[in-house]
Amino acid sequence: MPFTPPNRVGTISGILFVAIFAAAATAIAQIGWIKHLGISPLVIGIVLGIFYANTLHNRIPQAWGGGITFSAKKILRFAIVFYGFRLTFQQIADVGLEGFVVSATMLTTTFLLGSFIGQRFFGLDRDTAMLTASGAAVCGAAAVLATEPVLKAEGHKAAIAVSMVVVFGTLSMFLYPIFYTSLIEHAQGFLHMTPKEFGIYTGGTIHEVAQVVAVPASVPGAPTDMANAAVIVKLTRVILIAPMLILLGLYLSFQAKRKGGEGSKIKLVIPWFAVYFILVAGFNSLHIIPPSIVNIINTIDTFLLTMAMTALGMGTIFAKFKGLGLAPLYTALGMYFWLVIGGFVVTKVVVG
Repeated sequence: MPFTPPNRVGTISGILFVAIFAAAATAIAQIGWIKHLGISPLVIGIVLGIFYANTLHNRIPQAWGGGITFSAKKILRFAIVFYGFRLTFQQIADVGLEGFVVSATMLTTTFLLGSFIGQRFFGLDRDTAMLTASGAAVCGAAAVLATEPVLKAEGHKAAIAVSMVVVFGTLSMFLYPIFYTSLIEHAQGFLHMTPKEFGIYTGGTIHEVAQVVAVPASVPGAPTDMANAAVIVKLTRVILIAPMLILLGLYLSFQAKRKGGEGSKIKLVIPWFAVYFILVAGFNSLHIIPPSIVNIINTIDTFLLTMAMTALGMGTIFAKFKGLGLAPLYTALGMYFWLVIGGFVVTKVVVG
């Protein structure tokens, strides 16, 4: 039997260590009240990882660190690519041009707004501002995970962004059903929305996919077209993360050239995993693989994403948060006002 070098043993041990935490996060996410709140295993994974980082991180062999890093970087990219099996191009076509316009408008404006106010008004560094903005603009924790390698950001900054997703995404789950039943449903004129319009509004403005699903389920007697519109518009936002990341990579390349002077070469940063994500979604649109197999792939992919999120949490030491204060919260709050109020106006203008 060939001898396995100690560093490889350490890396494999580190990966298995992360997998154990991810398995625990997956199990916790199935607990009744946690599942009802729509808290994904990704979020629980990063919480467990942060707990480990600030309590027990000195009690495991240093050689395991390679496996934790591998989970946070390599497994992350692989999982984002296979996230494409959750989508088809037909789903985007089903919601029509109106749903697509709402999705694209809210994604673009929210990302630009969060990046701008985070840096200009609240003093956040570029990476933290953009990660926080991506979580609000696209699809919560998964978007933060996908944006982190493009920015080459530190893990603790991604953890900050995810925490903002949890706070404001959870708030939306309680606020939106009340907003609909007490005001929108019975209002007249501009404030009134049909169930389908409210579904488009929900899918275009709430952070996580699970949180979007939970809102129509919490509206008494909500028709199916509300839930269908919400989920499809949300999935449209998810697939738009690929072009967003490619454009972000191009922006970072030109920024690096400008800072390096006119004579410097442009190092083109293309997040290829985002390109592969689109290709996988396109392949899934052909419906070659049976739905039962796709469901298995998605279950495995969720576990891999949970591993990546857990590994990011394991690199998050609270001491690194020093100096940030409430700036991430203020940035996320500014975006949240835009999502709730601006998103309502955008939906009414485009759909109504």
